[in-house]
Amino acid sequence: MTSQYPRFSSLFDLARLPYFEIRDGRLRLADAALGPVFDVHTHLALAYGRTATVDLARETPAAELYLRADKPIDFGVYMNRNYAPHDLVAIERDMTREVLGAGGMRATHTLPNLQRDMAEMGVRRSVLLPIDFPFLSHNSESWLKLTRGVDPIVCFGSVHPYRWGMRAHLDALVAMGARGLKYHPAVQMVGPDDDRAMRLFRMAGERSLPILFHCGPVDIETKLGRRLSQVKRYERAIAENPGTTFVLGHSGALQMDEAIAFSAKYQNVYYEIASQSQPAVERLIAELPAGRLMLGSDWPFYHVAVPIAKVLLATEGDDAMRRAVLHDNAAALFAA
Repeated sequence: MTSQYPRFSSLFDLARLPYFEIRDGRLRLADAALGPVFDVHTHLALAYGRTATVDLARETPAAELYLRADKPIDFGVYMNRNYAPHDLVAIERDMTREVLGAGGMRATHTLPNLQRDMAEMGVRRSVLLPIDFPFLSHNSESWLKLTRGVDPIVCFGSVHPYRWGMRAHLDALVAMGARGLKYHPAVQMVGPDDDRAMRLFRMAGERSLPILFHCGPVDIETKLGRRLSQVKRYERAIAENPGTTFVLGHSGALQMDEAIAFSAKYQNVYYEIASQSQPAVERLIAELPAGRLMLGSDWPFYHVAVPIAKVLLATEGDDAMRRAVLHDNAAALFAA
């Protein structure tokens, strides 16, 4: 059965849509009036160990995204369904064994390369989301130093709930300019309903820091990571911390139904669309309360053109909703 949702032979094939064009060999937003865009879900190359292994300030001719530009893209499925098995093997190698070296795809996941993609796609601001462990991990500090004074970037921090001196470390990151916290149960290996995680979320609320969760299973994580990311496990954090703002990254991923249900019960929960399919984006726009939905790309896993295209398609004829999801909801939430 043929999907009613568009399929593209490559990233550049998105130029079949009226929103994009290819210029100087690169995909670009065809009309600046389609923006501005605020991307609330991006990363740089993560580093673990005593020294950083990637020069995050280096520009290269192209960013080697995990879903390569020459790969087909099906808008009708969750984004990771577009990976072939060998793609997943390459990604795992790049994020594990290669993390101790300077090579691999991650060597191109740098700030100038992100900024170039932003400029070509009308992205006015991006939120950077570091992820840290309790020790031998300093991504938050590295990224905050790198982005200090870089106006288009809103940099979050990451505090592992089992880090010694959690409160002092959180305050140090705030002093460095952290505007929120990223929390990733499947990577940090602590569930969002863990008692120490709850302490961290309360501290964040006291400091007016939003939490952006990786929320929901995606079926390519470890079995433990999948258990820790079940959407039902996030409700305790949302319910018991009404003074803390939570953004559900991926809108619950493959358990979007459960995530949407939170919106009717809690005022402190927001959503972003990274990795979701076109039908899911349409449903989120139709069912979520006004002001709660934002655009995210999960760069460098995917190019920001993909979620932009999905929002543009889903909001044809509704300019107010288009601007809200692409930019204004995030600008209001993050005061940027």
